[in-house]
Amino acid sequence: MARTVKDGQDGQDGQNGSNGSDGTNAPTAKALDLTILHMNDHHSHLSAETLDIDTSALALNAKTEADEAISEVAVEYGGFPMLTTLFNTLSNQHTNVLKLHSGDAVTGTLYFSLFNGTADAAVMNQICFDAFALGNHEFDGGDSGLANFLDSLNASACETATLAANVQPSATSAIASGYIQPYTIVEKDGEKIGIIGIDIASKTQNSSFLDAGTLLLDETETAQQYIDELTAAGINKIILMTHYQYANDLTLASNLTGVDVIVGGDSHTLLGDSTFTKLGFNPVAAYPTIVTNKDGDTTCVVHAWEYAHLLGKLDVRFDADGVVTQCSGHPYLPIGTTFTYAYNGSEDRTLDAVDAFTVTQQLTADDDVVSTVADSNSAAILAGYDQVADVLRQTVIGTISEDLCLERIPGQGRSSICDVSDTTVHGSDISNIVAKAFMTITPTADIAIQNGGGVRVDVASGDYTIADAYSLLPFANTMATLEMTGQQIKNVLEDAFDYALSEGGSTGSYPYASGLRFDVDASQAKGSRFSNLEVNSRVAGDWGALDLAATYTVVTNNYIAAGQDGYTTFAEITGDAYVDTFTEYAQGFMDYVKQLSDAGQTVNKLPISEYSTQSYIGTDSCNHSSGSCTGF
Repeated sequence: MARTVKDGQDGQDGQNGSNGSDGTNAPTAKALDLTILHMNDHHSHLSAETLDIDTSALALNAKTEADEAISEVAVEYGGFPMLTTLFNTLSNQHTNVLKLHSGDAVTGTLYFSLFNGTADAAVMNQICFDAFALGNHEFDGGDSGLANFLDSLNASACETATLAANVQPSATSAIASGYIQPYTIVEKDGEKIGIIGIDIASKTQNSSFLDAGTLLLDETETAQQYIDELTAAGINKIILMTHYQYANDLTLASNLTGVDVIVGGDSHTLLGDSTFTKLGFNPVAAYPTIVTNKDGDTTCVVHAWEYAHLLGKLDVRFDADGVVTQCSGHPYLPIGTTFTYAYNGSEDRTLDAVDAFTVTQQLTADDDVVSTVADSNSAAILAGYDQVADVLRQTVIGTISEDLCLERIPGQGRSSICDVSDTTVHGSDISNIVAKAFMTITPTADIAIQNGGGVRVDVASGDYTIADAYSLLPFANTMATLEMTGQQIKNVLEDAFDYALSEGGSTGSYPYASGLRFDVDASQAKGSRFSNLEVNSRVAGDWGALDLAATYTVVTNNYIAAGQDGYTTFAEITGDAYVDTFTEYAQGFMDYVKQLSDAGQTVNKLPISEYSTQSYIGTDSCNHSSGSCTGF
């Protein structure tokens, strides 16, 4: 469907424009091939992570000390040094390239806890993005914290436009002037492309530390407003950079005219094919996902997972009217060039060149996986920050006896080390343990409640360090206690889960607890989703029905205690009934791990009887205990 674009005025370019100042016809629009390289939600995960690869079928030459065949090797993947190389390599292979980041650059690891975004900005500037769209976590330090991060991002010769069309800073906000803009216009091969930034409104307004008076406007209305503005200016190629979640992006596309591409984030969605399934990851849909906008034209939707694991590459062909005629591409997962294996119980060794070549050939047989040498400049920058962070990284505080899966809503598939079937019935292992830690080290608490989104990573078996705890619980939250009736406790659970299921909400608000357990039915209306609520104060006795009229002491983090993330009933608890312990929640978890370690114990999965979600029925009425449900 052809777009309606206004004629250019005298002396201006435009489709079928009138004569320019020199008497010649203004240029007409033409077809364009564009390559978009993108990432999102790296959350201060700057270094590579490690992936175990099954090599039992490869007949490698390497053997263990016991002269046994090697069945598994470890390889590094992702991280900014390798991603920088990949961005540069792919940029050099194509003519018209955009490099985009769709938000939530910060908060999530010790890099942020120690350096408040300067480390993130330093490595981002090695890629030099054309545009960066704000995410909700960019406001975790308030408007002033965001301004400091953007100062770092703009401290180099790299000029990255920061886009947030629906963010309306207060008059006194630190970002009120010169920091953000609704869109940027770039030119490729003589063709102008409009790029608009959209942040998730409700989640950011209710789940971040915005300054008073800073507002988030409606995503759809704001996007259409600026699409229309760009179209009126003669620009017929429109990209939305959204931090709005994958499912919301699909709906957004169908409700907008003039949108061609959506490069999204926030939901940590892995799009891709069976390549990622074979590696143990959980792709949810095809890359790209192709939908139809309100005009009936093609819109290409892409996301690039999380934590600097991979880069997305989208190739788009526009016709002269600015309509997408083709979009294709796939994610690229960069892997390192060396592989290690367990030689014995205490020594790891590196595969020789022949074996490394064999493993590399197996992994890179799929185009989505690429062997990548780390960018030396980015690696040197990280090394400088690591010198400071290493002291904390190396301090072991305990031992994890088995892998502990991360999840939000049961069956969602958030874990990077566990299959979704491991969390389908009872949800997150580690979030339940975090809740128990808070209750254990708070002697006045009967029960603990923790939002799933406040717990950020899986926990693998092995030594556990201070740095690991800050990666798990990266926010500047403290622990608080609240005196609540049983009815208020039920109400806050219903509030939080309703927010998790609502449009514009966050699945991170799904509640986990210790000393409290329940059955959940997501197919019911709010108020009827939680049943069979039972309490066992401090898990020190027997389980019994939650007394709706009785008063209990609940420990939680001060963030949701203030009513954030949908926990609105918490905000009703004021006066002497609310006590901030001023203990950082990461410190609280470390104290728990140290307590176990001092007693000669390790951290392991809780008994099923202590999991807060005892049973779960999804929004589709499927009982997850049946083993046949595929969603949440």
